[in-house]
Amino acid sequence: MSTMHRFEVQAADGATGARAGVFHTAHGPVLTPVFMPVGTRATVKGMTPESLEALGVQVVLANAYHLFLRPGADLVAEAGGLHAFTNWKRAILTDSGGFQIFSLADTLKLDDDGVIFRSIVDGAWHRWTPEDNVRIQEQLGADIIMQLDQCPPYPAEEAFVAEAVRRSAAWAKRCWAAHAREDQALFGIVQGGLYQHLRRESIERLGEIGFPGYGIGGYSVGEPHELMLESLAEVGALLPADRPRYLMGVGNPTTIVQAIALGVDMFDCVLPTRTARLGTAFSSEGRLNLRNARFARDFGPLDPACSCPVCRSYSRAYLRHLVNVKEMLGAILLTTHNLHFVLDLVRRAREAIVAGEYAAFVRAWMESPGANDY
Repeated sequence: MSTMHRFEVQAADGATGARAGVFHTAHGPVLTPVFMPVGTRATVKGMTPESLEALGVQVVLANAYHLFLRPGADLVAEAGGLHAFTNWKRAILTDSGGFQIFSLADTLKLDDDGVIFRSIVDGAWHRWTPEDNVRIQEQLGADIIMQLDQCPPYPAEEAFVAEAVRRSAAWAKRCWAAHAREDQALFGIVQGGLYQHLRRESIERLGEIGFPGYGIGGYSVGEPHELMLESLAEVGALLPADRPRYLMGVGNPTTIVQAIALGVDMFDCVLPTRTARLGTAFSSEGRLNLRNARFARDFGPLDPACSCPVCRSYSRAYLRHLVNVKEMLGAILLTTHNLHFVLDLVRRAREAIVAGEYAAFVRAWMESPGANDY
């Protein structure tokens, strides 16, 4: 493992599994816990790189599947990689695109060597091996890249999930062997669904390789929330303490608070930005549907407990008007607010860990008016 990609645990909460750390990347240190906004097609919808930086975003996600289809990894490489192409100066993580491919099961052909899939853009067929996927992500040039894996749905038969674990572990070895860029950190991905013995097997197989970090995949795909947390608790305890743990595709504020207590360091999700575009704001009161008539003459701030630029400058009534007439400014402002809300929550969680008060932080959040609304 490159010393560039070392992870340092700076504080650990004695009453929970929460920890505050720093993961070093080619584009600077990333303080954890961290929430990473999703910019699937090399943009977080409605946000400029400058506005993301002003919010304190440390890492932005992009998706190898979508960028492979448009504009093409060759073009991004010609532009100098994603950082130059997008004018984003901080860290970038690219997802392998495996989740997107396997979610389109009706256009998928799979074998141990790789996967054949049909483009959602023009219907053309493409074949990816693990080596192809790594090459594409190296062309894109992200700081953190993810192995190609098979993500089984929920529910799924144990035999099917076991085969996905076996195949993903074999692909992990091939991704590791193919990866050549020392300025990139390649993460393995733990699979296994809710079958704990398969989760343990996946962790053991990945541990033989020695990745600098680990994604935790296969959750938030329809399984009961409490079962996910029970499973995640054991997974967090089994993963190496000196490597970052990345819970993929989770952005629910309450789940983030609970997962940090189980030792998770990194999160990403489209939830804050997608709900914003649908006219919903996160708040200390829970979710606010700005289409609701009760906000028509509410000239107070969106969330009185929030210090973001939107809450300092715009009323609920105005935001409701923008949402109802479908002005793009409404989506931009709500996206700004929702990202601030989640980023600030994670920032305060880190402060509580450093102070040794994370258990109290969790209790306060769970007793807050909006906790059960997420």
